[in-house]
Amino acid sequence: MSGGVGGRRARCDPLTAFSTPVNAPAYASPPYKFTDREYFRIVYRTDLEAVRGVVPEPLTVVDPVVRFEVIRMPDSTGFGSYHECGQIAIVEHDGRQVDFNIGLYVDSVSAIVSGRELGGYPKTGGTPRLYVDSDTLVATLDYGTLRVAIGTMGFKHHERDGNEAIEELCLPVYQLKVARGNGGALRACELVQTSMTDLVVKGAWTAPGRLQLFEHALAPLADLPVREVISATHTLTDLTLGEAQTVHDYLEK
Repeated sequence: MSGGVGGRRARCDPLTAFSTPVNAPAYASPPYKFTDREYFRIVYRTDLEAVRGVVPEPLTVVDPVVRFEVIRMPDSTGFGSYHECGQIAIVEHDGRQVDFNIGLYVDSVSAIVSGRELGGYPKTGGTPRLYVDSDTLVATLDYGTLRVAIGTMGFKHHERDGNEAIEELCLPVYQLKVARGNGGALRACELVQTSMTDLVVKGAWTAPGRLQLFEHALAPLADLPVREVISATHTLTDLTLGEAQTVHDYLEK
């Protein structure tokens, strides 16, 4: 046994710890690759003032269009198999159309934690599902024991052009990243952007779609009510998710 303080000193470098546990990270390091990532998307028009109330500057709302989506990810590096549900406002930044994530509901603890720590995604817990019921593609979101959303579309009614699907999926995705220190003081408040690379569309379809949202205090998707369904799409892909980059720092002086 070595003597003195030096012989008893801890050797872990906290700056090299990827996540906790420090000796068994809860998730793999990025970038993350997704095989057979499956999208169900319903684009709908809602109330203008309702969207403006949840979208921060410098983003602008030209048309109150929102997207409800459920993504099934059966083969994800580091995360295994899980589902994600998002409510996304389609807005503009510097004259360019972008997506803004209002909220994401995920059924994977490691995906929630890594999303908050690394990507800045405003993820929380939920139970999304995507499945085929006879001739209908069904997407649902439950929060606890309660159903908060259900979307349906005809299964593979019309094939879509793959390039058109790629263009939609490759729009920049923006979300708020907020980190607080002791006492709740803000340490970071940023608008960050992520994008996808190596995107391959393996199939894309459209069909008649419908969406119903149910009131819930902690999963308030219904605060942006459905006024008009614009489109419903179903896409099967392989892709890599890129790292987040800061677009706007709200704490800059």
